[in-house]
Amino acid sequence: MVDFPPRRKPSRKGSMVDVPKDLLEQIKELERLFTVDQAKLKEVTNHFVKELEKGLSVEGGSIPMNPTWVMGYPDGHETGTFLALDMGGTNLRVCEIVLPEEKGEFEIIQSKYRMPEELKTGGSEELWGYIADCLQQFIEYHHEVEDLEQMDKKLPLGFTFSFPATQDFIDHGILQRWTKGFDIAGVEGKDVVPLFEAALEKRKLPIKLGALINDTTGTLIASHYTDETMQIGCIFGTGCNAAYMENCGSVPKIAHHNLPPDMPIAINCEYGAFDNEHAVLPRTPFDVVIDEDSPRPGQQSFEKMIAGLYLGELFRLVLIDLHDNKCKMFEGQDISKLRKAYSLDASFLSFIEEDPFENLSETGELFSKELGIKAHKPELELCRRLAELIGTRAARLSACGVAAICKKKEIKACHVGADGSVFNKYPHFKARGAQALREILDWPAEKRDPIDIRAAEDGSGVGAALIAALTIKRVKAGNLAGIRNTEGMI
Repeated sequence: MVDFPPRRKPSRKGSMVDVPKDLLEQIKELERLFTVDQAKLKEVTNHFVKELEKGLSVEGGSIPMNPTWVMGYPDGHETGTFLALDMGGTNLRVCEIVLPEEKGEFEIIQSKYRMPEELKTGGSEELWGYIADCLQQFIEYHHEVEDLEQMDKKLPLGFTFSFPATQDFIDHGILQRWTKGFDIAGVEGKDVVPLFEAALEKRKLPIKLGALINDTTGTLIASHYTDETMQIGCIFGTGCNAAYMENCGSVPKIAHHNLPPDMPIAINCEYGAFDNEHAVLPRTPFDVVIDEDSPRPGQQSFEKMIAGLYLGELFRLVLIDLHDNKCKMFEGQDISKLRKAYSLDASFLSFIEEDPFENLSETGELFSKELGIKAHKPELELCRRLAELIGTRAARLSACGVAAICKKKEIKACHVGADGSVFNKYPHFKARGAQALREILDWPAEKRDPIDIRAAEDGSGVGAALIAALTIKRVKAGNLAGIRNTEGMI
């Protein structure tokens, strides 16, 4: 019997030996456009700190810095059964969470429902009706009751509404603007809670909304519930955002509530809107095109450079430019599929970065299968480098927001709970972000990272339930700051 040596993993070092001079020149130009050096990272972060402060002021700024009326962290002793509703960009998720006597523990059952595309641009009543129908289906299935009106008491619900909303109360939220491909007329500028509650009432559902939250705030609370060193919650997915705990005395725009200055309040930054003035972010001509062709030009500038929704589109725009104007990329090929806006998403770039083969055979198959393009090896090398550049820039810029919060709050060491498809699935995103944090905060090479970004707990499910539990706990204690309707909570 022949004893073979251990099989080596496929090598993927990325040789540029076979790349023609014109393509090499384009790669160098792309490296110049998309590389963010240490000095730029620090410049962006320092500006970010100022903008966070401005957002908390009475005058406000580009970053909304929305007070959430979540007044402190859970202590691990919250108990009860809660519903959580998670309305994201793609799916609707309904959960039932049981918080038992054991500290920091939870049990969860959940169901997912596809969010039909036509609902995203349809009518308001249809949207809320569909959501209420999903809740009804979930309760009927898991509670096996024939008449929902006969249930003993209303189930408290935490509603994760992952869109920018202004909250004067925790059970209230005025939609500032739709994001994530939603554009439903007549909802922006209105309180979404009565619209949602009307749909529940119409179906006589035994549900009491305890809290309207953002997924990022939920991520912060759920992560801290299981790890008390978590001080920031982040989302790096279709969009980007962060939440952290501020002192009421450091939030001038809520000073009229006369709250104790040392009372904690969670702030939902909504910092995808950072640098809408284009003062500091290193935008390329392709970023400008994405912004100008978007439904909301001039908004969400930071998000458009780092979020999953835009990474594939950046990649596509560069390839179209190279084909049409620069170096005859994919010469003689039919690139009609590539010309379709937003036809590529972040998973396309992920796949390219994960191709383990020296000849980039899997990338070649991807272009052939998805786009009908037969790319040559040098072209595949350029595509590989471009994917690396776009993915690396996103990860490095994402670290600026985390670093800015840490600098503002003078946090020297903590865990940061991060969630979202880009953080969880995009290759090397975590490592590239960690390297950028080291560069921004000048940590010595031999020192272990004092601020560690790691996978978060389920913010939109468990976090929403915990916040509903915290709200009920506050009502029982008589601390009603930021709670509008206490009826049916206890």
